[in-house]
Amino acid sequence: MDTHEVVGRRSRSGRALLVWGLLVVAANLRASLTGVGPLLDQVQADLALAPAAAGLLNTVPLLAFAAISPMVPRLAARWGPERLLGGALVVLALGIAVRWVPTTAGLFGGTVLIGGGIAVGNVILPSLIKRDFPTRVGLLTSAYATVMGGVAAVASGVAVPVSQVAPGGWSTALGGWVVFALVAVVLWLPQVRNAPRPATAAAHGHRLPWASPLAWAVTAFMGLQSLGFYVVVTWLPQVLQDSGVSAAAAGWLLFVFQAVAVATSLAVPAVLRWARDQRLLAAVSSAILLAGYLGLLVAPGWALLWSVVLGLGGGACLVLALAFLSLRAHDAATAGALSAMAQSIGYLLAAVGPVVFGLLHTVSAGWQAPILLMCVAATGQVIVATVAGRGAVRAARSR
Repeated sequence: MDTHEVVGRRSRSGRALLVWGLLVVAANLRASLTGVGPLLDQVQADLALAPAAAGLLNTVPLLAFAAISPMVPRLAARWGPERLLGGALVVLALGIAVRWVPTTAGLFGGTVLIGGGIAVGNVILPSLIKRDFPTRVGLLTSAYATVMGGVAAVASGVAVPVSQVAPGGWSTALGGWVVFALVAVVLWLPQVRNAPRPATAAAHGHRLPWASPLAWAVTAFMGLQSLGFYVVVTWLPQVLQDSGVSAAAAGWLLFVFQAVAVATSLAVPAVLRWARDQRLLAAVSSAILLAGYLGLLVAPGWALLWSVVLGLGGGACLVLALAFLSLRAHDAATAGALSAMAQSIGYLLAAVGPVVFGLLHTVSAGWQAPILLMCVAATGQVIVATVAGRGAVRAARSR
């Protein structure tokens, strides 16, 4: 079944229900992860976790993304993207419920399930948007990135207050998100029931486009912006505190970074509508990130300004990276293959980025070397943006 047949079969109400379903799915793709960081001290103390084990809680989901993403296109071709995403939501809900159990096994077992469920959603959503809304890619990508980022910011903000008043403390603050996941399961059920059976030809799926230079440019852009985001959310407060900012103020500046990023993501579709391609927008957005890193390097006292600048560049780059997965794809199946490739490599970089940043800080006894690394990464992102912003990838069909 091609894109026009799928789109044509949907009524207006059916398309509206699909949009709501996609947005509620997006709302579940980060909230169960971003609430962990603020509670890490409580979790570590309650379960007597070593610092290295506690740090794995933030790394395990990213490694799951990198490991599972390449398998998603073949699974989607076999079972259909709607059914696969429905199953992933069930796994996500189960993982959050398991993590509600205040034991080390429940904590890590649930986190693995959560990472697997989210990995499927990360890959499937760009493919569904390309298939069902080919003329609204920029708008819907911005919408789901905004919802995803906004709910994630709320999750990190309410984690500690909820843990202080709810029975069960931190385990309830983490496990309570199962309600949101179950809502997504219910809203997605109509899509599962009405999903067309996978065509015989499509059941062979598509190979990932490893031989495509454009696919590698998109992958590099996704990976570098993911690296930057996770380094900032992990280390920015410590960088600012060491430059003289109080711990409370550093926390608020991290919130400013996330809030500005969410607000910026709302403005990107307006630019995408008139742009012939996205090369200039992607390069300028990456250059803004570079300016933010350079600012932290040479004038760390202007912390508020650099938090805003990093949010401006980071919010735009996130939406562009997600949009490229659909805009650079020839069809929905290729979008899934490109998404799997880009997110596999991208989240592997995101997992190792904060570790390398921290190691450089330890070795150099300062922040200059790790921030210089981010300047180099942002410069590379400017370069690959000029390639990733135009053209189409055609994935080879598997035999």
